[in-house]
Amino acid sequence: MKIVIAGGSGFLGRALQEYFAASSKKVILLNRSPRAANEVTWDGKNQGDWSDVIDGADVLINLAGKSVDCRYTEANKAAILSSRIDSTKALQQAVNRARHKPALWINASSATIYIHAETRQMNEYTGTIGDDFSMNVCKAWEAEFFKENQAGTRKVAIRTSIVLGNKGGAYPKLKGLTKAYLGGCQGNGRQMMSWIHISDFCRAIEHIIKDQEIDGPVNVTAPEPLSNKEFMRLMRQKHERPFGLSQNRLLLELGAIFLKTEAELLLKSRNVFPEKLLLQGFHFNYPGIVQALQAL
Repeated sequence: MKIVIAGGSGFLGRALQEYFAASSKKVILLNRSPRAANEVTWDGKNQGDWSDVIDGADVLINLAGKSVDCRYTEANKAAILSSRIDSTKALQQAVNRARHKPALWINASSATIYIHAETRQMNEYTGTIGDDFSMNVCKAWEAEFFKENQAGTRKVAIRTSIVLGNKGGAYPKLKGLTKAYLGGCQGNGRQMMSWIHISDFCRAIEHIIKDQEIDGPVNVTAPEPLSNKEFMRLMRQKHERPFGLSQNRLLLELGAIFLKTEAELLLKSRNVFPEKLLLQGFHFNYPGIVQALQAL
């Protein structure tokens, strides 16, 4: 099997590369700055020699897009949107040109597409999609992705939330805060945190590849979201910290300015349930946060 991963230099891309390479699958990464023999240069926008690797690929996975861990200035907001739309358009053009098109195209999306919800879980069928900058980016991204359909190419948009792993993402940062006795709740702590262990993330992608009945939007999150307050309590317990200072909304807003990020990333309630994966028989190795934290 030949798998092409666009934007594969990040935490998720590297994890997928290791996961699939372990089962002898051929993995090619499309990166802006290639560093290995299996990496090909692309700019995420224009056609080039990279387009040739799409021809004959069995699976195309697009993870490209500017990080949202930044201040939402007008320039950054434009870059966040354009990096997602442009890369998806460029890949669509390459797929259109390919003689042997991928049987499956998985495109990144985000659980942020759903509204702030503390008590109601959002699944793919009844979840409410809202209207603000982050949600509108996701809507435009998915609209661009699903705009064209080719016979023989199945399309899946993965709505992922926090992916917990030791080699990147949010977990090392949360671990550092906890060990520094800053592991209290963020804001009022009632916001829900949807998450998935990195191992289950990779396994879910493999499940989507194998199960040809899965298409459209798919929530790639564990089935047991929990409140920020409870998550941080369990983090303190794991890292043997008897207490952790909390940060209220005002403090987070001020801190975000100095850290050049947005408090929304911590304060939005993402209460997402993986209905489609479970209906299609996917089994989570780490359905609950306690097991996941023990494994990290």
